[in-house]
Amino acid sequence: MQTISLDGRAAWIRLGISLLIAVVGNVGMWAIVLILPSVQAEFGVDRADASLPYTLTMVGFALGNYFIGRAVDRFGVTRSLIGAAITIAAGNALAAASHSVTMLAAAQLVVGFGTAASFGPLIADVSQWFMRRRGIAVALVASGNYLSGAIWPMLLSGVLAEHGWRVVYLILAAITLAVVIPLALRLRHGVPEEASQIASGAAAIRAAATGLSPRALQWLLGLAGVGCCVAMSMPQVHIVAYCVDLGYGPAVGAEMLSLMLLGGVVSRIASGLLADVLGGVRTLLIGSALQGLALVLYLPSGGMTSLYIVSMIFGLSQGGIVPSYALIVREYLPAKEAGQRVGFVMMATIVGMALGGWMSGWIYDLTGSYRMAFINGIGWNVLNLGIVLLVLSRSRPRALPA
Repeated sequence: MQTISLDGRAAWIRLGISLLIAVVGNVGMWAIVLILPSVQAEFGVDRADASLPYTLTMVGFALGNYFIGRAVDRFGVTRSLIGAAITIAAGNALAAASHSVTMLAAAQLVVGFGTAASFGPLIADVSQWFMRRRGIAVALVASGNYLSGAIWPMLLSGVLAEHGWRVVYLILAAITLAVVIPLALRLRHGVPEEASQIASGAAAIRAAATGLSPRALQWLLGLAGVGCCVAMSMPQVHIVAYCVDLGYGPAVGAEMLSLMLLGGVVSRIASGLLADVLGGVRTLLIGSALQGLALVLYLPSGGMTSLYIVSMIFGLSQGGIVPSYALIVREYLPAKEAGQRVGFVMMATIVGMALGGWMSGWIYDLTGSYRMAFINGIGWNVLNLGIVLLVLSRSRPRALPA
């Protein structure tokens, strides 16, 4: 029988395949951001209603992270990814046929659910193949989400301009089936059993050191995830619409979104390297503090140049936040439940993105500008920082095996 070692060649090949899956599989949550102004114009709705499909995307994404995470624990990542690819394609086809915002939102719920397989569940699977380099491994596969957001809006903007958003969806349906299913078949090997046993023992010791039960810690992390991602969603979801309002046009907004997400990729990789030294909790604290600072910088920025700069700063600040939650779960909670535990906390972060995406549109409709939406995000970020500081204050220095 072939011996498969942690942190070995097989693990890194698996990471590379997982990253490719993530780049394609996550496109559903970014396509809706790109077409938001077109949807608002076609259906003649206000900004909050036009944001509804994105909100439903994130609701489906949240549910998918939890339920597909449980499916990965039970059936394995390959079957889960194949089922998700079919679900995404079906949702995209339904979206292309939509004749109302309500129908589009329902289709995006399906797309979001399937898209989730390429985020939390994939991160949980990869995390079990690494011990010494788990931080950078998780960061790299999580970067697939941001790479997807940086690459696809730029590639699809021309299709959107020439053929409309419905053709965009049909193209995405075909690409998802053609790419994700063959790659998923390459991930059929299971994680070595001894790895799960070693990791679970170390996690139990760390969890006991906090004085918190696994459930209490999981719920605290979930609340922190909601807070940080309500804050994160304002620039990510509304940057294109914000640029349209300022008269810069959707193409400039798409460039800023891509710049923001490319910065997020750099941030995720740097945070992964940092997490291998400092651990997930401290890395999360640093990322959350920097995100809050970047949000403050948006308040005085209105010129095109300043928005490009601040969007890059924002991306460089917050990219490592969400992967840090997965690392904390793997450091403190049982490895055999990695899929559902990571999925739950990822679900909470996505609930925050969904809530924040809608809330920012609602605040815009009430006030006529995004200024109060940025301030609202800063307040939620403060909540996140408080919870992270609480967990850190109850944790002992990180001196245990990963």
